[in-house]
Order: sequence, then C-alpha cells, then structure tokens
Amino acid sequence: MRQRTAATSISVLVLLLSCSLAWGQAAPLKGLDTYANGAIHDWNVPGLAITVVKDGKVVLSKGYGVRKVGEPAPVDEHTLFAIGSISKSFTAMALGMLVDEGKLSWDDPVSRYLPYLQLYDPYVTRELTIRDLLTHRSGLPDVSGGILWYGSDYNREEVLKRIVHIKPVSSFRSTFAYQNVMYMAAGEVVHAVSGKSWDDFIRERIFTPLGMDESNSLYRDLQKSKNLAMPHVRLEGKSVAIEYRDSDNIGPAGSIVSSVNDMARYMQLLLAEGTSQGKKLYSDKVARELFTPQMLVPNPPSPRPELKSLDARFRAYGFGWFLRDYRGRKIISHTGGMDGMAAVVILVPEENLGITVLSHQDGGIFNAMAYRILDAYLGAPPTDWARIALKFRTEGEQKEKEAEAAQVAARTQGTKPSLELGRYAGKYRDRMYGDLSIANENGRLVLRFSHSPAFTADLEHWQYDTFRTHWRDPMGFPQGFMTFSFDSGGKIRGFTFDQPKLLDVNFDELAVERVPEPN
Repeated sequence: MRQRTAATSISVLVLLLSCSLAWGQAAPLKGLDTYANGAIHDWNVPGLAITVVKDGKVVLSKGYGVRKVGEPAPVDEHTLFAIGSISKSFTAMALGMLVDEGKLSWDDPVSRYLPYLQLYDPYVTRELTIRDLLTHRSGLPDVSGGILWYGSDYNREEVLKRIVHIKPVSSFRSTFAYQNVMYMAAGEVVHAVSGKSWDDFIRERIFTPLGMDESNSLYRDLQKSKNLAMPHVRLEGKSVAIEYRDSDNIGPAGSIVSSVNDMARYMQLLLAEGTSQGKKLYSDKVARELFTPQMLVPNPPSPRPELKSLDARFRAYGFGWFLRDYRGRKIISHTGGMDGMAAVVILVPEENLGITVLSHQDGGIFNAMAYRILDAYLGAPPTDWARIALKFRTEGEQKEKEAEAAQVAARTQGTKPSLELGRYAGKYRDRMYGDLSIANENGRLVLRFSHSPAFTADLEHWQYDTFRTHWRDPMGFPQGFMTFSFDSGGKIRGFTFDQPKLLDVNFDELAVERVPEPN
C-alpha cells in the first residue's frame, strides 16, 4: 500500500534500470553483504532482509542489521516485516483458485456476491466485475477511500458501504487509478463465495500448503510474533521506531506480514506457475491470467534527461502485479508500503529469477537493493543505486524545507480568527466518513475523527480562519491546514483541508459541515 506516496522516491527508483551488458554473471551476489551493510549505514536505517530464488532454488535468504533501532536483536531470514500491497497478489491468487473450482469467473458481476456494495454511479455498480476490482479501473480517484480504513474502527463491510459517496474522476474502465478499497472488496468476494474469511482462506489455501508458517494477516497474530521487525519512520533526520497499527480492515489489500524465508516459498510457487512440491495449487490457465496485462498503466518519460534510456516500452497491470519490460525481459513486480515499512517482489520468468527485499523504513532503499541484485543477474554493470536513491531522498527533504519556508514567508501576520475559539468547537460531519469534533481544551482547539484515533490534531491559528494541523500520531504525519467557511449570517458552515496526502489517505475527499446544535 501507502500506500505517502513514498511513491515519489519509489517510482523514480523503479525507473533506474540500466541498459548495458558489460558485467558478467559468474557471481551475481558477490559483494552483496558489504553493499547491504554499507547502504544500511549510509541510509541510517535499522536493517532489511533479502531473498533470491533462481532456477527453483533459494540461493540467498538473509537478514541485515537489527529489528529495532538501539536494540541488538538481529534481522534474520525468519524476521517478520509488513509486505503491504504485495498482499494484493495473494487476493488475486485466492480468486483464481475459486475460478479453478468453478465457483466464480473473472467477469462475474460483483453485485452477485456483494449486493451491499454501491458506487456513486449506478451504472458502474451494475457493471462492475471481479476483473475490474483487480485492475484499478473503477473510475474512482487514486487511493480514494483511505480516510475510511486507515487506523479506523470501521470493518471491511462498513468501509465498502460508505464508498458510495466517492465521486468518480474518470469514466469507467478508461483510466488506471490505484485502489485499495477495490481489493478489499475482492477479499470480501472470497469470503462470500468460500464461506471463509479472506484471512482464513489465505492461511488454509496458500500459507499452509507452502509451509509459510511464519506469515499472518491479522493484528492479533502479529502481536504474538517473537521475531518481529518494528516499523521505523524518519523524524528530524533520525530513524524512530513506532508501533504497528491494526490494519485488519484493509487486509486483502495490504495486511500480510511475512519473512524472506516464507516469501522465497511464495516466489517459487509463482515462478513454477502454481506448482509446489509436485502439487498444483492453481491451474496453468490461472497462472497465465495473473501475469497477463489487463490494464494499461501510465508510462511517462523519465523525469530527468540522464534517465531517458531507462524508459519502458510498456507498463501494465495484471491481477495484483505490475508488468513492464526491462532489458528485453518481462518484469513482474509489486511494491508494498505500510507505516514505517516497505517491500518489493520482482519476478523475471524468462530467467526463472525472483527477488524479495523487506525493509522497516520506507524511502527507497528496498528498491535500490532489489535492482542492484537484478542488474547483477541480468548482466548489467554495477550501479550504486543506494547512493543514487539516497541523493533523491536528500533532495526531496531539501525541497520540503524550502516549501515550509515559503509557507512561513507567505503567512499574513497579525490576523486573528473571526470568532472566539470556543465558538469553533462542536460536532461536524462528512457524509462519507461520519462524525468529527472540535473541542476547546485549555484555550487550544483539538480536532478528532470519531472512528480514527490516529487523526487527532492540535490546531494552531495560522491566519484569518485558517488553522495549522499538528497531528499527534507518532507516525509523524505532515502538517497541513484547515480553513473554516461561514454562511451569510456569520455562522460556521464547515471546513476544508489543505493537507498533504498520506500514504493512502486524501483529505480532499472530505466535505465537512457543521452539525447544528439542538435548540
């Protein structure tokens, strides 16, 4: 998933694919330990884990660094990390198994299984198929609906019932826009058809047959884990450990935690087209469908002139996988991000090669390590992707500082709110999300979302009727602004956000109105 789109650094790294053929393949993993430990030091991250599968065999499965900054427990091949949106591929695979059993087809209408799922456009509600759920083409905005599930107490069904209020931004099936809630819906189809929760189905039909005994998808099981890498975020230039957040509600789109030991088994299954230890978990037909381009993905030119040679000829999305060409090979991959964690899986079927990198801080190091290994196996000259990615991160942090300085410089000094602070306090409501509240606590306004404790902010007056949001969550959400609006009688009508997007949360979706006080 986020999900911030740490997507900026991630997408740049995905483009960093070299095109020359000078480096031999005699020892593609030679020097990797030194490189990985050096990257951990330079990036100031606690650690990471890597596995490589080649020709059906695990040739590397290893951890580097520590599970938590400041503590000695090392990362090893059994250490658990959140894999985020790589969970989507498990959901697609589960549906494929049900297709094999004749219990559904890819083009069945979703309404047959989830009659409570209603979208803003009744036509789309009627025509939406399982294939549409898996290919990010619903017409809804990119990562819309995140405000409903992120850190909230809404369950999966309740989230899906509320997305009826999200207005589409493109026509149905015309535009790729990455979606988590549609994969949540796909997981609920698994539940409706099989009679088992998505979590139980994944465990019984994928984890157990593969021997992925270390992996799980539920927060309660995560809490029992003894060998667990903690999420870390970068605050004021330092890696800071944070707690895991309960993400059960978004499970089919991003709640799985796994180890490189288990992910190696998963990649072996994928590269063997559904066969594990001589047993077919899904058919060759389903295997082809998972990796077949279903929806075109935007393929813009590289952002910098020096990267023009790295442009892909095509980009597409299959079922739970991104597809592209790279050095004449078809590359199948997906990244995943959750709070303070990031992961990537890369498959090269023509080379019978699979690479997984798990890390407990987002920002790009996971992709840099993966492409360093990929280049080695494909015969490219060694490139210091970790150094290049670190340069991008440094540049991005500098731009953020400059933007902050520009905001401060543009602030109108000497203004004050139109009303006394106590008059801003009260109940507010968004049709999609539900209730929010503002309280006057010791002369300071505090914003709270009724179903999402993570969204609690102290409000600092900025200018006029605009307040700055200082989020209390230890994740370190970026500060933003909220501005109150008034009716012609001078009463508060509601407020709007000017808030940087979180990983999978866009505050622009909210249309918050004041709830009138009873007479």
